[in-house]
Amino acid sequence: MAELTEIRWHGRGGQGVVTAGKLLAETAMGTGQYFQAFPDYGPERMGAPIRAYTRLSPEPITIHSQIEEPDVVLVLDPTLLGTVPVTEGLKEDGMLLVNTSMSPAEVRQITGFRTGKVFTVDASHIAIEEMGREITNTPMLGAFARVTGFFDIDDLAEQLHAWFGKKITAEAIEANVRAMRRAAEEVMEG
Repeated sequence: MAELTEIRWHGRGGQGVVTAGKLLAETAMGTGQYFQAFPDYGPERMGAPIRAYTRLSPEPITIHSQIEEPDVVLVLDPTLLGTVPVTEGLKEDGMLLVNTSMSPAEVRQITGFRTGKVFTVDASHIAIEEMGREITNTPMLGAFARVTGFFDIDDLAEQLHAWFGKKITAEAIEANVRAMRRAAEEVMEG
């Protein structure tokens, strides 16, 4: 990564969007990068659309504002497609990564994002199978690592252990790591 990378996350309250952004930022710190991670809440209620932002850079970050023109957009809830302008401001050569069972071509059609790269992964299905719950943030982090090459999956897994080590059981952490690794393998580009 040679320069500042700006990432915008879209999801709904309770899906772990803010946690995923922070986990990504702390992974950056562990690899010697600088970061910012912050949420943008609207109505703070479970299920309401929310956004979170992450900046990553090999140099200190001096910008302190919302991200208007992201390099990467992650959508954790596919019901936001067509209802929330998830590609608004996304750079022409940017990346769109969506949790959905749809193909990347179908996502392009719904969003109108004709340039850049579109990736899809069925993080909901993976989360249910691996963790028994539809918490898609960790599978999406695995897919993000794969498509961007910013982090090794092992770096993310190590950070996951550090972040959740005393908050959830070892079995739950391992289920999250499995989901993350599986999403990295199953992500599709189109």
